[in-house]
Amino acid sequence: MKKGLAIGMVLAAVALGPSTLSPQTTDEATQTAIRQAALDYIEGWFEANAERMDRALHPQLAKRLLVVNPQTGQEQFTHLTKEQMVDFTKRGGGSRVPADQRNIKVTILDVTDTMAVVRSDCSLYVDYLTLAKGEGGQWRIVNVLWENIKR
Repeated sequence: MKKGLAIGMVLAAVALGPSTLSPQTTDEATQTAIRQAALDYIEGWFEANAERMDRALHPQLAKRLLVVNPQTGQEQFTHLTKEQMVDFTKRGGGSRVPADQRNIKVTILDVTDTMAVVRSDCSLYVDYLTLAKGEGGQWRIVNVLWENIKR
């Protein structure tokens, strides 16, 4: 009897736990705010617009790239902070790439009340962005895992 009650409580906790909302069930204002943060990040990079980049990123941003050396098989991480991203953007970012060749696409993959996962594609990179809803309800990017597009 106790075992059945325990299983029932676990199932109830799972059912009543944090809700995951699909992008289709998220209200339009939330989707717009999430999409805008992602666009401020990727378009800001290509436009060399440090203000947009700054607005998109959380102060504790962790941006990472994992590269495996083909000769040794050894992993190497590149770590970037918000300050570095804003500085790189200020110094020109991706502005060498003509606007008609950037091929920017933003796809919202998952949303909860306070988190979102977004895929950002462009001609140079694929980024997986994790956003959090913070002070004043503002959505900002807290994590990025990216890879370079092989040409």
